[in-house]
Amino acid sequence: MAECDQVVQTLKKQLKVRGVNYQDVASALSLSEGSVKRLFANGGSLSLDRLSAVCQLIDMEMGELFKLSSDSSHQITELTWQQEEELVADKALLLVAVCITNGYRFDQILEQYNLPETVLIQKMAHLDRLNLIELQPDNRVKLKISPSFSWVAGGPIQQFFQQQVISAFFQSRFAGEEEKLVMSTGLMSLSTNYKFQQRIQRLVSEFYDSCNQDTDLTMQERHGTSMVVAMRRWTFPLFEEYE
Repeated sequence: MAECDQVVQTLKKQLKVRGVNYQDVASALSLSEGSVKRLFANGGSLSLDRLSAVCQLIDMEMGELFKLSSDSSHQITELTWQQEEELVADKALLLVAVCITNGYRFDQILEQYNLPETVLIQKMAHLDRLNLIELQPDNRVKLKISPSFSWVAGGPIQQFFQQQVISAFFQSRFAGEEEKLVMSTGLMSLSTNYKFQQRIQRLVSEFYDSCNQDTDLTMQERHGTSMVVAMRRWTFPLFEEYE
């Protein structure tokens, strides 16, 4: 029963990420909204057929859902607001967190950044207390975050990103061979929007998979690379007076 509950909790998180509410699920299952709420409150009563139908609604394979559920049972998918505040309040801690989640080893961080060894150990121990990593002998690190890990929506990390990073990130003409900027606009239904959000998440997973494939290369052969992908219901404010 605990495994069923874990699958349902994972599914509820995926619904939330895609902006799909209980009313949408009720429509897909031909049930009342109240019946859907009861199904999600008692995971064991959610049949495979209905589970499959909900997965189809959000364009997700059941196997992918089960994998996410298994991963999340052993790894964290989100920090608390207070934990994110700790990261933002300490630039050295945030730097180490970013490095480690990007696959840096202890010696590589020391090589690339002006951090005393004692300070680096302290920051890694802090990340261990936050449950982001497991600090092992010889300063080796085991990541404890799930592949579906995400920052709190509208939380301290996202706010920091929006205030400190976005303006600097876009100070480029994006004309070089190693960079690209594309913007697309069009008319799209909410259901199609949700499907594209799922594809964006898959693209993010592919990004990290590609980074992992390069871990055997030297640090001189790898370069810090960032990808920003965003999607929302939005029109140009310039045209608001004509709407």
